[in-house]
Amino acid sequence: MHEDGFIGRIEWAVAGRALPGQQVSGDRGVVLDTGGGTVLFAVLDGLGHGAAAADAADRAARVLSENRAEPLDVLMVLCHRAMADTRGAAISLALFDEGDRVRWLGVGNVESQVLTAGPAGLTVHATVLLTAGIVGYRLPANLQPQSVAVRPGDLLLMSTDGIVTESAALIDLSKSTADITADILARHAKDTDDALVLAARHRGARGTAE
Repeated sequence: MHEDGFIGRIEWAVAGRALPGQQVSGDRGVVLDTGGGTVLFAVLDGLGHGAAAADAADRAARVLSENRAEPLDVLMVLCHRAMADTRGAAISLALFDEGDRVRWLGVGNVESQVLTAGPAGLTVHATVLLTAGIVGYRLPANLQPQSVAVRPGDLLLMSTDGIVTESAALIDLSKSTADITADILARHAKDTDDALVLAARHRGARGTAE
């Protein structure tokens, strides 16, 4: 599965695949225009794999779509309630605006980072602080979204635990997000799990996105 596009000046892409031998994946990437120049990105990892994991992730995806304007902590609670009779999922949410900030919140082991280019090369600018738990089964009592400043060109990278974490130095920021996610999936997807990676960045002036 490969999807990509632009919402305003935010370029995004998702690449994923099911565990080899399975017909469906329990990993989902969600991209939602929330209006006002902001975009909600979510990566959902249904517990385990197969149809039951996919059902849990699909429940959360529907909740996010129907309530996209709600704050991140409210969205996490709504997903938790909707998945109460499922396996549950690990979920990370990131609200990316067209200015200079990403707000994010994670429960479970969906990793999220912001990568930035500097004099010494590409580095990890920030990593979401993940809270232990399973959305739909055990939600932490204190859901506290974080906020991080970003610059045009910085890359938001979100991945399920079916992706082996890649060194930031190996990512080529000159490539499109579609190529970046496809490369990571091809090189770093585990053979023992579903796998999905999402990338997003603000491309500055529209002319730089062509």
